[in-house]
Amino acid sequence: MTHQLPTADHAVAHTLVNCLLREVSAPEHQTAVTDGRLLIRLPRRGTLLRVALRRSSLLGAHRFTGPVEEEHEDGWRELEWQRLARHVQGELELRTGTVNEEFLGQLASSHTAVATALAERPEPGADRYLESEQALLFGHRFHPAPKSRSAERGDWRDYAPEARAVFPLRHLAVRRELIAESAADPAAPALLDGLGPVPDGYRLLPAHPWQYQLIGDHPLLRGALGCGDILDLGPGGTPFAATASVRTLYGAGAFLKFSLNVRITNCLRKNAAYELTGAVTLTRLLAPFLADLAERFPDAAVLREPAFRTLAVPGADGRPDRALYEGFGLIVREGLGGALRPGVTPLLAAAVADEYPTSSAHVSRLLPDAADPAQALDWWTAYLRLLLPPVLAAYFDHGVVLEPHLQNVLIGVDAAGWPVQVLFRDLEGTKLVPERHADLLAALPPEVAGPMAYDAERGWDRVVYCLLVNHVAELLAALADLHPAAEGALWEAVRRVLAEYAAAHGCPPRLRALLAGVPLPGKANLLTRWERRADRAAGYVRLASPLARSVLAEAAYAPDPVRATPVPAGRTR
Repeated sequence: MTHQLPTADHAVAHTLVNCLLREVSAPEHQTAVTDGRLLIRLPRRGTLLRVALRRSSLLGAHRFTGPVEEEHEDGWRELEWQRLARHVQGELELRTGTVNEEFLGQLASSHTAVATALAERPEPGADRYLESEQALLFGHRFHPAPKSRSAERGDWRDYAPEARAVFPLRHLAVRRELIAESAADPAAPALLDGLGPVPDGYRLLPAHPWQYQLIGDHPLLRGALGCGDILDLGPGGTPFAATASVRTLYGAGAFLKFSLNVRITNCLRKNAAYELTGAVTLTRLLAPFLADLAERFPDAAVLREPAFRTLAVPGADGRPDRALYEGFGLIVREGLGGALRPGVTPLLAAAVADEYPTSSAHVSRLLPDAADPAQALDWWTAYLRLLLPPVLAAYFDHGVVLEPHLQNVLIGVDAAGWPVQVLFRDLEGTKLVPERHADLLAALPPEVAGPMAYDAERGWDRVVYCLLVNHVAELLAALADLHPAAEGALWEAVRRVLAEYAAAHGCPPRLRALLAGVPLPGKANLLTRWERRADRAAGYVRLASPLARSVLAEAAYAPDPVRATPVPAGRTR
C-alpha cells in the first residue's frame, strides 16, 4: 500500500501532533482514539483537536491523514498549521513558565524547507545509496522542526541532501605549522592530502563551501590569507555529495564530517574541539571492543573516525583561535569500501523506514512481494537478527553505548532486497559507561572524557530509545502500513529476537525488564527544543511498551486496527 505525499502544511501539522501526543497530552491522559480519529486536548489551554487516522499504532505513533481540526462552539474547523503552532507555543508557555521567541521561526523554517523539497525535487541519479541519503523530505516524525536550518548567509538549497546537492570542496593550502591534526590511521590524513595539490611547505585543508561563506570574513583568516600563510585555492577536486546530516559529505571513498555554523533541528552543527579530539581518541579506545564484535557478528560493522584536521591560527593570547579551530575542523570517517561486502547495496535506514515511500530504498520496494505478510515478517526477523545482537553486546559485554537511530545506520541489502549487513556510523553519539571504563576515562583530559561518557542508566535509556523507539518502531511502522493486521506479529518478532539474545547471554536484569514490558524511553524533542537544551541533556518520556504480553495479546484480537488499537492514554470527554 502506498500513499500520496502530504502537503507541507499537513506534514508540519502532523509532526506537531506527534510531539504533543508523545510529550504533552498522552502523559496527562488527554487523548483518545475514536471513530477513526485521534482526539487530543492541550491540558492547560483546554483546546481540543482531532485528526483522521490512516492507521493507529500500539506505541501511539499513529499515521495521520488530512488536516488537523479544532473544536469550536459551532463544531469542528480546519486548523492552519500556523495556528496550531501558536497553540503549541501557548501550551508550552503555560507548562514551563518560560517563553521561547525562536520557536515559531524554527517551525516556519522547517515548513519552508519541506515545501521547497516537495516543489523542487530533482530526479534521483543512478546511485541507490546516495538516493537513500537524500530521500528524507519530511525528517524526524517526532521533532517539532525537523527541517529547520538557520544560517546568517548562503542558500541552504545549494548544499541540501533533499536537493541532491553535489559540489566541490573549497580547498585551502595552509602552512604546515598552522595545521592541527591527529590520526589513528595514517591512511586517513593521506586521503585528505590526496584531494588536491598544494605548494611545498603547505598542507591541504578542505572546507565545506557553505561554511567558508559563513566564516570566511574572520579577521584572523583574512590576515593569514593576506600574508600568504593560507592560500585560497578555490573550489576543486572530487565532487562530494550531501548526506542526510547535511554537514557530512560523501566522496573520494570516505565521509568528511565538517563543521557547519548552521542550526539544524536542535544544534549548531560545528565540531567542538573536544569532539575533534574525541573522535580519534574513541576510535583508538574502541579498537579491541570493535574487533570482538566484528568476530562475533561478522554481518555488522562500525565505521571508525580515524582522523581530524583543522586550522590553528594563533589569536591574541598565542593559542589557536577557537572560532577558526572549531569552524574549520573536519573529521574523517571511514568509507564503505572497507566494510561492505561485494554485491551488497547500502541504504540509509531512515529512508527504508520513511513514512512515505520517497525513494527506491523504501521497505515497500525492497520486498519481492510487498502484498505477502509472511514474506514481510521473514524480512523483518532477518533484519532484527542483524541489528539487535551487536548493539546489545556492545552495551552488556563492553560497556559501550552505540547510537543506532535511523540516521546512523546503513542497511546492506542483496540483489533481492534482503537485509544481509548492517553498518553503524557517527561516533559522536557513541559513549563509554564509566562504571566499566573508569581507568580509560581517567587517563583522558576532562573536557574529552566528560562528553564521552554516559552512566549505565542513561546509557541504557539511550540504547533503548535509539534502537527500539527511534529505529525498530519506525521501520516496523512502515511494514505495518503494508500489513496493518500484522503489527502485533511484527512486535512479537522483536520480542522473540530480544528473548533469544537474553536466553543466550544470562538474561541481564535490564533486558528482563524490557521483555516484561517496562515503559520505553521516548526522547522529548519538543520540550528539549522549547527549553533550548543541548541534545545531550534531552529528557525522556515513558511510553507504554508494545513488548508487554498484555498489549500483544490484545493486538492479536483487534479486528480493525484504526478503531481497536488502544492508545496509552484516557478519553478526553
